[in-house]
Amino acid sequence: MICAVSSPHDDLDARVRAALGEVDDSGEPDDELSALFDAMAGSRHVDIEARRMRERGQGFYTIGSAGHESNAFVAAALQPTDPALLHYRSGAFYLARSAQAGRKLEDGLRDILLGMMGAVADPASGGRHKVFGNPDLAVMPQTSTIASHLPRAVGVAFAIGRAGRIHVPTRWPDDALAVVSFGDASLNHSTAVGALNTAGYCVRQKLSLPLLLVCEDNGLGISVPTPQGWVAEAAQRPGIRYLTADGDDPDSVREAAAEAVSYVRDKRRPALLHLRTVRYMGHAGSDVESGYRPPPAITADFARDPLVALARRIGSAATVARYDEIGQLVRSLSDELIGARTLATARAVVEPLAPRSVPAIEAEVTRFADDATRRVAFSGRMPEQSGQLTLAQAINAALTDALAARPQTLVFGEDVGNKGGVYGITRGLQQRFRANRVFDTLLDEQAILGLGLGFGVSGLLPIPEIQYLAYLHNAEDQIRGEGASLRFFSNGTFTNPMVVRIAGLAYQKGFGGHFHNDNGLAVLRDIPGLVVAVPSRPEDAGPMLRTCLAAAVTDGQVSIYLEPIALYHERDLLEPGDRGWLGAYSLNRHIPIGSARTHGNGKHLTVLTFGNGVRMSMRASALLADEGIGMRVVDLRWLMPLPVDDMVREANATGRVLVVDETRHSGGVGEGIVTALVERGFGGRIIRVASRDSYVPLGDAANTVLLSEDDIERAVRRLLS
Repeated sequence: MICAVSSPHDDLDARVRAALGEVDDSGEPDDELSALFDAMAGSRHVDIEARRMRERGQGFYTIGSAGHESNAFVAAALQPTDPALLHYRSGAFYLARSAQAGRKLEDGLRDILLGMMGAVADPASGGRHKVFGNPDLAVMPQTSTIASHLPRAVGVAFAIGRAGRIHVPTRWPDDALAVVSFGDASLNHSTAVGALNTAGYCVRQKLSLPLLLVCEDNGLGISVPTPQGWVAEAAQRPGIRYLTADGDDPDSVREAAAEAVSYVRDKRRPALLHLRTVRYMGHAGSDVESGYRPPPAITADFARDPLVALARRIGSAATVARYDEIGQLVRSLSDELIGARTLATARAVVEPLAPRSVPAIEAEVTRFADDATRRVAFSGRMPEQSGQLTLAQAINAALTDALAARPQTLVFGEDVGNKGGVYGITRGLQQRFRANRVFDTLLDEQAILGLGLGFGVSGLLPIPEIQYLAYLHNAEDQIRGEGASLRFFSNGTFTNPMVVRIAGLAYQKGFGGHFHNDNGLAVLRDIPGLVVAVPSRPEDAGPMLRTCLAAAVTDGQVSIYLEPIALYHERDLLEPGDRGWLGAYSLNRHIPIGSARTHGNGKHLTVLTFGNGVRMSMRASALLADEGIGMRVVDLRWLMPLPVDDMVREANATGRVLVVDETRHSGGVGEGIVTALVERGFGGRIIRVASRDSYVPLGDAANTVLLSEDDIERAVRRLLS
């Protein structure tokens, strides 16, 4: 009989010990099963200790793996070099993977406990979050595991399959497969649906995709039950092999895991293993499970304990002693680690976010292919010898140079291949570099960005295209929650270098509407560590793109390269035929991240602007110069980080600042510009003009809400009055 206890973790521990005490010596020795028992028991004791640590104020994380420990069988079927993206109930998998790599049980246990304590020595995040991660074990940290890591997992598998075709090695062995785990509730998320669809789509396209998806189905999404049979039905997708096993049937799990891994590795096609599990102690320490589940249902789950089931399969009365021994080891490690150093300064916390290795970037930015290779890539028409180019032509030339210089570079997105992009920016690239390196994707921005993230973390250099800025918003979390955060939450041990090209902003002539004219940039400027580049002039476009690519190579930087659509094919500045908006293609210029460019040296006022605002302001400047008004127009070029030093210098040169912001008045870039000036002590007069807080309508109605040249001229007169 089990005595009444005061907490779910003590209750669970007592029940397990009682059940293990009834195991007899009926089995035969099996070293693999014994090793898996250690991993599973270790994970169970860590979960129990996490609750006790929280009670003592020594731990900060209580989402556990109790009831899911059969995922250790999945780890056992894999190689320790297979990249793994694990959700937060994969503790036994992590410990089994650690043992596979030749480490002691206590090493893996210490890793997990350090993460729960937020300790600097945590190998996953350096004290920034509790995640499963370790570069030595090919386990990359996943912080938001409600399916948001699945598109990246597809990208990792795609990278493994694509590397051989482009003759470029990745971070993983050639015969590796990617494994990703997630819960049954996560299966319902649109991100999971999209990832599964992408995987099946790749199979239909006869593309190699060695991906094992593991759905750990405990029947609950916090308090919401998953309908009976739903996962078995929803998980079966075209092109993806479906296998299933009960977590409390060790032989079934071992067989299913081995079969799934063998299929994926040999066929280079995806499979989904549906692992039916239970969940003990609620969702997390703050979750009172009895508030939404009847006691009989909670009690019934104890009959499905995978740890007890494995002990019975092993058939050794010594399992209870081993369970107790591991429990003592966990408690001893916990006591030993109390007081471990944690992050104590803001500088230490943000250190991995966006390191800027300026000398290395300067060296990398001038990397070009040899002359013969370049001449073939450009069909003999060298851009630096082609006179003045449009913005579109300059970007196309820079992409050509990037593909020619670095064989690991991939350009992909909707319509970028044979068509050459909606605006012709990628025209000719697929013909020059073949479809292995320049290719069309399915119409799913989450999938496009997820592919990029998987490519980058695997050692490739992705340049995905999002066709319009408005199309980014449904997939933005792939940048915020996955791309920009990976370096932070892995303490710099994993990066996903990537330059995302986006056609954006407004003022297109004859092609209107919100979805093709979007000036909403606040969502990007809110992402820590992200670089946002906005080239407005053709002569700046190539150097800025090369800087973003160099930062990706040297620092694993994620950058947004936002291209003003309305300026793509613009040739003139002031008068038709003046060719004032063309520029030369330079091989020698380097434009550092966070550096502005000033047009003019007027003494009356300084205009701080970017994108379309640069052209409008320069036109206004020429008009007002006839009235004796001298302006200097500062093209910020970088919106993250802002070129604050240059802004302040140019503002102080005149004492008057006009902020010309084509984005929205609320949440627009101008708010950050004004704030930066004030914080740096600028005491002169500041006026800001911006577009209205509105979506962009069709046709001429757009002119009623977008910033205009007349608005700029009126603001200049008001500033000088």
